[in-house]
Amino acid sequence: MFLRAIAFVTGVIELLAPRKLVDFWMGLAADGDYELKPWVYTAARLEGVVLVLWALKGCCSRSSE
Repeated sequence: MFLRAIAFVTGVIELLAPRKLVDFWMGLAADGDYELKPWVYTAARLEGVVLVLWALKGCCSRSSE
């Protein structure tokens, strides 16, 4: 349950502000200058969709049991 809640929050953030989230993590992971391709932010949004759907699927399936 806790993991799904974290996935849901992260997914919503990725959907609403992918650039901020990706830039934050890249700032931690990479030293120096880096340039990301534009598709990276689209991939982050898609990942957000997957995380939100996964979290909601688990939430809905538990409530029906």
